[in-house]
Amino acid sequence: MEHAKFDASPLLGGLELLQATYEKQAFSRHTHEGYTVGVIRQGAQRFWRNGSYHVAPTSSIIMVNADQIHDGHSASEGGWAYEAMYPTKAQFQAVTKDLGLASDIPYFPFAVEQDPKLANQLLTLFALLRNNEDTLLTETFTHHLLLTLTCRFNKHPQQPVDIAKIGPQLDVVREYLHQHVTDTVNLDTLSVLSGISPYHLVRQFKARFGLPPHAYQIQQRIRLAQSMLKNGLSLVDCAIASGFHDQSHLHRHFRRAIGVTPKQYQRAISCKLSKPRIDTTAVMSS
Repeated sequence: MEHAKFDASPLLGGLELLQATYEKQAFSRHTHEGYTVGVIRQGAQRFWRNGSYHVAPTSSIIMVNADQIHDGHSASEGGWAYEAMYPTKAQFQAVTKDLGLASDIPYFPFAVEQDPKLANQLLTLFALLRNNEDTLLTETFTHHLLLTLTCRFNKHPQQPVDIAKIGPQLDVVREYLHQHVTDTVNLDTLSVLSGISPYHLVRQFKARFGLPPHAYQIQQRIRLAQSMLKNGLSLVDCAIASGFHDQSHLHRHFRRAIGVTPKQYQRAISCKLSKPRIDTTAVMSS
């Protein structure tokens, strides 16, 4: 039986968590604002990242960088169960600031890691974040694990030469899509804006950002919807305001990307983040 429980710890302004068991769930190719760091508890998951598919078996660690395209579905009979967190770049930076590190955010070179010690530490952290019974212990363990990930994975890849050459033009297109998240945008407009032919633009944009422009815009609409849901907007109003045709359109895209429904997401966010928050950076630096 499939189930998914989304949580948001009040630490670091809202550290998001997912605890799920899936059998038939098939995630569409999507991105998260935060990194994905998860542990497979049972079964196996097959997912696409960095141009190829990977299989994460039981007890392995799934690692996806922030804004990196990926999907996911079962790779074993009966599906898979896992737990994951989604720390953002800002949350990593809040932990690593003033430490003089070469990089204040990590880059995960591999999609799957086999490290029993780290996997157990992550499962301990997930339990602490969900329960949040001992605030000081939870804060300390959170800072320790985020710092460990940053120090261990701090080498960032170089862009291919051909993409680097037209990078500024592709950035212009991306910024245009950010500014027109809810608008109907056509390829000719993006082509004129960038000075790149439509066919070449789609190929190079996908190579740079992982998705073609139309799918990238959908991802930005999902992120906008997440923000509105956090602020308490109704599901119907959120769907229209974030550029979806209706509530069912939002529901379909949201669940395929996030793993829970918009209603489940909003309920978890409003429940956890309504509690008084503690400035963990002040606690850890004192």
